[in-house]
Amino acid sequence: MNYQDTLDWMFSQLPMYQNQGKTAFKKDLNNSILLSQHLDNPHKKFKSIHVAGTNGKGSTSHMIASVLQEAGYKVGLYTSPHLKDFRERIKINGTPISEIEVTDFIGQNKSFFEMYQLSFFEMTVGLAFDCFAKHQIDIAIVEVGLGGRLDSTNIISPVISVITNIGLDHTQMLGETLPEIAFEKAGIIKQNIPVVIGEYQEDVHNVFYQKAFENRSSLFLADKNIKENYPSDLKGTYQQKNVKTAVQTICVLNDLEYVVSDNHIKNGLLQVVRNTGLFGRWQILGDTPKTICDTAHNKEGLLFVLEQLQEEEFENLHIVMGVVNDKNLKTVLPLFPKNASYYFCRPNIPRGLDASALKEQATDYGLIGGAYTSVLEALQSAQAKATDKDLIFVGGSTFVVAEVV
Repeated sequence: MNYQDTLDWMFSQLPMYQNQGKTAFKKDLNNSILLSQHLDNPHKKFKSIHVAGTNGKGSTSHMIASVLQEAGYKVGLYTSPHLKDFRERIKINGTPISEIEVTDFIGQNKSFFEMYQLSFFEMTVGLAFDCFAKHQIDIAIVEVGLGGRLDSTNIISPVISVITNIGLDHTQMLGETLPEIAFEKAGIIKQNIPVVIGEYQEDVHNVFYQKAFENRSSLFLADKNIKENYPSDLKGTYQQKNVKTAVQTICVLNDLEYVVSDNHIKNGLLQVVRNTGLFGRWQILGDTPKTICDTAHNKEGLLFVLEQLQEEEFENLHIVMGVVNDKNLKTVLPLFPKNASYYFCRPNIPRGLDASALKEQATDYGLIGGAYTSVLEALQSAQAKATDKDLIFVGGSTFVVAEVV
């Protein structure tokens, strides 16, 4: 199979949360352990930092990777989902793995995947760990896909565990309350491994404290310990929380005999996009009119993004919006401003919510606009109606942003 044939097989033949939602969520790590054994346990051949959380784990992971690259380390970076190309999920010093590495891995192990009915995510994690081991990286930054305790990445024994924050997202899999969700995220805390908590949240702090105590893990509170505000090329005021989480993680890493200077931290945070290729976070797509996109998609993430949106200067606001069909719209639609023109659309994935259905529900919250057959058509309509002094925002779902960046 060539690269495209390989991707088509991966996406169409195996269950994947990105396309199917809850039915792709597995309740144990058995397949991940089996695959790792089949691959000769590649995750034991490199050091790692494990990053979980409801919001900010992707940005935080990229920040940590960028800083470590500035310090001269060979850094593997595993994140999800991708926006344009599958290989964005697996990078080494900011460069995606090659197409041939993807096709060779799938080709060599396809019968094993089929025999044990491995999920897309399980295969991808195996591919990442296998590549990191073969490239002999110094350290990997591994982002949790969903939850933590039962996530396929949770077979690693990292040097540091990181949890950015807790919010109500993926409640059908992780729990209906913040403490229940925190319990799943806390599943990445390991015996005698230090843990960094990005944001102190009174409702869930005891969950992390108890888990760390049980595991004799030192616990560090980034937003209480890190006083300096480091600038970053990732724009958006909400990124300062992620910056502090990344800086705290680096401080703990230095205590573990890694060598990262303050200049490495400063330069790394200012060069995240260049060093790691991250995009889709408060990204400016155009200037006339100013067009911004952001991948925030749940209550906590959207709250920060929409607050910052109101700080922009504009005459009229145009919002291109699409969501997935299992999104709890009652928690997110009230956050959106009523004084905007809306262009409702469906992201081009099976889980995408029909634009007309989104429009109907949004109308109940005073959000008025039209329904469009695609994200591109919605954006083009917004561009046609907006003046140079207006502002266009594109968001609501990672998959909407993926179609415009």
